[in-house]
Amino acid sequence: MTKRVWVEHLMGMPISIHVRSSDPDHELVDRAVAAAYAELVRVDQWYSTYREDSWVSRVRCGELALGSCPPEVQDVAAQCARAQEATGGAFTPWLPDPDGVVRFDPTGLVKGWAIDRAGQQLAGLPGAAWSVNSGGDVLVGRHRHVPPTGADAAPWRIGIEDPRRPGTIATVVPVTTGGVATSGTAARGAHLYDPRTGQWVGRAGSTTVVGPTLVEADIWATALFVGDADTARRFAQAAASCSAFSL
Repeated sequence: MTKRVWVEHLMGMPISIHVRSSDPDHELVDRAVAAAYAELVRVDQWYSTYREDSWVSRVRCGELALGSCPPEVQDVAAQCARAQEATGGAFTPWLPDPDGVVRFDPTGLVKGWAIDRAGQQLAGLPGAAWSVNSGGDVLVGRHRHVPPTGADAAPWRIGIEDPRRPGTIATVVPVTTGGVATSGTAARGAHLYDPRTGQWVGRAGSTTVVGPTLVEADIWATALFVGDADTARRFAQAAASCSAFSL
């Protein structure tokens, strides 16, 4: 199999798509990759907190109520509420803005959800395996007819950065399907919020979760990093198909 790579800067980060197949230059591949990026562009237009005309920004400024938004936006808000309940409040879509005002911000869920949706555009590529890398969080998959073993199904090797030695790979996670998400403070400092204490978490380290979807992995990576023993207990009960480790 031959690999081909595309990179676009979207949602405030470089997002790369990697496709392995016998013919990665086929027009079907180009169309699928274009559709995946188009979906990410649309999600950014709808959900970005940096675009004044996005649905989320209009909710945040009080112009609209969530109930007046399109059904998809309301569904994302409902997913956020379910994630908040499942994690015992360690994950929340309600974050303080720079002025300290708590506003709706589903970014912690939308990134993984958007990449999962982009992956749906690639899933039908005949004979292909693929990965989408969004700022270090990775979703990988393969066509249903690619065998689960053998050279065509070789796992993607996802490097996990050492949070105390930036630029150094601490470990490698082999994955054939599913999502790998890491939360921590090494790259962006204290940007993760603990709603139970009302404080931004600044401790060193990181938590990585491997799960069947990137949105699930990302939610739990954030929750476990800011959470406590109760969060870990909830993870063990609610996310049996996921695994996690901390550095």
